[in-house]
Amino acid sequence: MPDYKLVIDGGRELKGETQVSGGKNTSLAVVPAVLLAGRPCVIENLPAIEDIRVLYRILKHLGAKVEWHPEQKQMAVDPTGVNSLTVPFSYSQRMRASYYLMGALLGRYGRAEVGYPGGCDLGSRPIDQHLKGFKALGATIKDENGMIVLEGKLKGAHINFDMVTVGGTINVMLAASRAEGDTVLTNCAREPHIVDTANFLNRIGARVRGAGTDTIRIRGTSKMGGGSYTVIPDQIEAGTLMIAAAATRGNVALHGCIPTHMEALTAKLLEMGVMVTSQDDVITVNLRQGHRAIRLSTQEYPGFPTDLQQPMSALLTRAMGTSEVIENIFESRFKHLDEMRKMGAKAVINGRVAHIEGVPELHGAPVYASDLRGGAALVIAGLMAQGVTEVYNPGNITRGYEHLESKLGDLGARISRAPLDPEESNGDANRL
Repeated sequence: MPDYKLVIDGGRELKGETQVSGGKNTSLAVVPAVLLAGRPCVIENLPAIEDIRVLYRILKHLGAKVEWHPEQKQMAVDPTGVNSLTVPFSYSQRMRASYYLMGALLGRYGRAEVGYPGGCDLGSRPIDQHLKGFKALGATIKDENGMIVLEGKLKGAHINFDMVTVGGTINVMLAASRAEGDTVLTNCAREPHIVDTANFLNRIGARVRGAGTDTIRIRGTSKMGGGSYTVIPDQIEAGTLMIAAAATRGNVALHGCIPTHMEALTAKLLEMGVMVTSQDDVITVNLRQGHRAIRLSTQEYPGFPTDLQQPMSALLTRAMGTSEVIENIFESRFKHLDEMRKMGAKAVINGRVAHIEGVPELHGAPVYASDLRGGAALVIAGLMAQGVTEVYNPGNITRGYEHLESKLGDLGARISRAPLDPEESNGDANRL
């Protein structure tokens, strides 16, 4: 647990302009993909978040030469010196996307030994579709002392995913890009960061076609070069800031967006009565009156993203009427609502469905961020609430948001870090 808490003095409108950071989900795939390259690569527009810091340490552990400049949002990686194919559990358990090291190392070297991935506790999150794809490409898979060991000379194959899987689509795409022959992936996920990862692979010499559709075709190659690449803006950060602007009944312009990536959220905000306009790479959000309750169902892209369900739930706690939120992707993604009840929110959870009854006002309270997006939702609730909210375990938030406090502060929020006293430091503040 971090040695600080976030303190939010709520009830203030967000106003002004801010810049959206580079995409977390894209970066966590593109940085491991650098291991497939045959020459140095430079990745631009990287967010300065904790998960990137973990990847930086993993690459150095593997023997790659890495220079990371968070202030310049840039990482230079020379993978030619890699001398280890093992990612210890001490690294892998710190982030969910550590599983991309499997596809990258297996594709490049024919072997990978990676500890089981960690990340947020959102219920069952199996990687069976990843492993199914690796096995179809010719890898043998063993579980040795808590490590996943993959080995084999890969050959192209036709692989149909049993379910739509973002991580599985990317991971198998990484491995197949270096396999011998042609690979066809069907029932693929279509998220923007899958397209961006494919674009990076093509930049360094891969031959990937169809990313962004449900069928991806890959012609494997034995040689790849290097080069520079700029990752796309962060779809989820943009959405979180859009929701925060609406939640505080503010007026905020977000620069560096891709509006088409935000269409599912924009449609729901408009349905609630929020004004959303876009021009080029700028999205403006404005709300001057109460907002309406809605029915929300998370889906794979281009549907409403599960990563924005929790921030959106915070906004719905003050909507006029009762909203229904259906979580179709993860089985345990309503823990934040338990915390928001401490702030006066009214919600009834039944499995994957939450009914949220809007209340006139939230009040500040101490709350615990049990996961990344849930933590962001609690920050939004704190911005809406009257009085002071203390968010404990904010390290989960820094895993996925770059300088969220300073961005919100620049828009008029009163949010700061405060040190924990000894009793609060003991046992996660007894989980409040």
